[in-house]
Amino acid sequence: MTKPVEGVVIGFDFGLKRIGVAIGQTITRTATPEAIVASKDGKPDWEHITRLFEEWKPSAIVVGLPMRLNGEEQALTQPARKFGQRLSGRYQRPVFYIEEQLSSIEAEQRKTKTSQPMDDHAAQIILENWLDAL
Repeated sequence: MTKPVEGVVIGFDFGLKRIGVAIGQTITRTATPEAIVASKDGKPDWEHITRLFEEWKPSAIVVGLPMRLNGEEQALTQPARKFGQRLSGRYQRPVFYIEEQLSSIEAEQRKTKTSQPMDDHAAQIILENWLDAL
């Protein structure tokens, strides 16, 4: 049996241009939007991600897997999975994947009248869904 995850968890909404990041807490089962990391040609700003790991010292990583509504994989599913594997390799933390079909749409619905990207809010929704499932 694996040890349950406790403490701070970092969640990612993977994208080829922007990666949303949220920070969650297993005790309160809450998450907050934290950052939007730039990504060029699918290559994340690893320095920015490293700073987030150093600041928050998460015990685990959650990555949203973009899926079609029927549950089938789509174009970004494999790149998101690969991103999770890279995170695990770089930061030596367990990675958990959660299917996310509508997090970006839900983030758009939650947002106020600003035109800011919502990737960090999508990451918050992904992380909240994972925490709720614990």
